[in-house]
Amino acid sequence: LRFDEKVRVVVFKSEVKGVFCAGADLKERAKMDDAEVGHFVKRLRNLMDEIAALPVPTIAAIDGYALGGGLELALACDLRVAASSAKMGLIETTRGLLPGAGGTQRLPRCVGVGLAKELIFTGRQVDGQQAALMGLVNHAVPQNSDGDAAYQRALALAKEILPQAPFAVKMGKLAINRGIEVDIASGMAIEGMCYAQNIPTRDRQEGMAAFKEKRPPQFIGK
Repeated sequence: LRFDEKVRVVVFKSEVKGVFCAGADLKERAKMDDAEVGHFVKRLRNLMDEIAALPVPTIAAIDGYALGGGLELALACDLRVAASSAKMGLIETTRGLLPGAGGTQRLPRCVGVGLAKELIFTGRQVDGQQAALMGLVNHAVPQNSDGDAAYQRALALAKEILPQAPFAVKMGKLAINRGIEVDIASGMAIEGMCYAQNIPTRDRQEGMAAFKEKRPPQFIGK
């Protein structure tokens, strides 16, 4: 996906009705020794980092339970859409664990430090509507009879992104992701570097020409 220039948005959804991702199989985990558990969680953390590093926008469609590592998967995405009835939480402390696949880092960046601490310390689960109010998800939608309301909303969101200039969107994602980790002056420099990469693109010229000619732009991602 990272190197396929035809891919402009990635939507993560589950094929299991009522569950986005229920997290680790604790019965399987119980059979591992301490070294195996550490290796397993490190690989899982690396996977979430790879998802977060995808250059195109990613959307998690949460139509059911997103617990533990399942919510960490959603947090690794750029955008999250949930059914109002979905349940999500970093529940690791209720099992003698702590989030180990990015949850302690991505949740505070998403909802703020105080609220993230509360959710992680208590292991509390919240529904889609509560998640939307706290900024954990971008949108909460009523579940439909097919059980895929979040996926349908995620597709609609993807279709809003698709017409936009692909390289500009990628650079926007990069600027945000890198800039949020540094002071604002450094962030401005990062934005400037990303903008400079976009200046010579054909899509920028097309955008200017389309505006002048009062027609929709036809972007090609170059």
